[in-house]
Amino acid sequence: MNSFNHVIGSVFQGSTYLLLLFFASNCTRASDQGRDPSTVINNEAVIATSQEKVVKLYGAGGVKGLESYQSGIIIDNSGHILTSWSTVLDVNKVRVVTFDGRRLDATVVGMDPQNELAVLKVDDAGLVGFDLTIASAATTGQRVFAISNLFGIAAGNESCSAQKGVIMATTPLTTRRGKIKSLYQGRVYVLDVMTNNPGASGGALVDLKGHLVGMIGKEIRDEQAGIWLNYALPMDVVKASVERILSGTTSMQESSLKAVAQPHRPSDIGITLIPDVLAKTPPFVDQVREGSAALRCGLQTNDLILLLNDQRVDSRKSLEKMLSTINRADSFYLLVQRGQELIRIHVRP
Repeated sequence: MNSFNHVIGSVFQGSTYLLLLFFASNCTRASDQGRDPSTVINNEAVIATSQEKVVKLYGAGGVKGLESYQSGIIIDNSGHILTSWSTVLDVNKVRVVTFDGRRLDATVVGMDPQNELAVLKVDDAGLVGFDLTIASAATTGQRVFAISNLFGIAAGNESCSAQKGVIMATTPLTTRRGKIKSLYQGRVYVLDVMTNNPGASGGALVDLKGHLVGMIGKEIRDEQAGIWLNYALPMDVVKASVERILSGTTSMQESSLKAVAQPHRPSDIGITLIPDVLAKTPPFVDQVREGSAALRCGLQTNDLILLLNDQRVDSRKSLEKMLSTINRADSFYLLVQRGQELIRIHVRP
């Protein structure tokens, strides 16, 4: 049944998938009739418990077609939430909706750009999460459940969606460099379940005992083969990233930045950003001047600047402040989003 879902899901996308999900769900229930009832009940208990530890996240989006929602995993009992790093997090407060419909505000503790992960924090909410100390590695052929808010279907006290699947392979994305556009180039679990849908990113992959074995990855597509990749990041990668984020080794406090005498400015490198009309106006490139350093290095109109020297740029003001700390004679690196592509650019004066 899972192979059927995978093959059919590779052909049909969008709203058609909802029909397939309904069909698959009914077929799964029919197949459960021949099983040991205790096994079915246990699976339902595992799903229900896991759903309570996955939250719906809402933040920035809507501009340039960017999605404004995704999923998150509660990873302890202190209010920390693991999710995919994305433009959804480019707000002062990320709205968190729990399984019981509570709406909470979370702040971004930090992020790990290389692994495209971020950790949020909700204060004094009494959230109960997965225990990362017993999270384990998964194996090829292992059955798993994917818990996420795919398509943003759950908006209030509805539980996140649960999908049943199999880990088909463990493979490094580096072997597909040039075909799949992703910053993360490490090992992933390839899944026989259609997780590559809007809103699913940041969701939980759990085993049949309810242990967390991975985090559902972002939407990426193999452009050469023309297929979407359903995958999750393994827990050893996730746990190491979380430790770095919580220790503060992956980010720099903006308040600690010191301006230099002759800094870079957007106009000096040859870009005009969109007008600063919001509290956190996204740093979209509105124009690139002919003959400028920006044009020579490959910046284009409508690029969204995400990182400067691997530090998060969450607004136009943030970009300007970060540029003010770099001497005009020095080069720097930008990470930009261009459509669905992430591109690292070396800006030289």
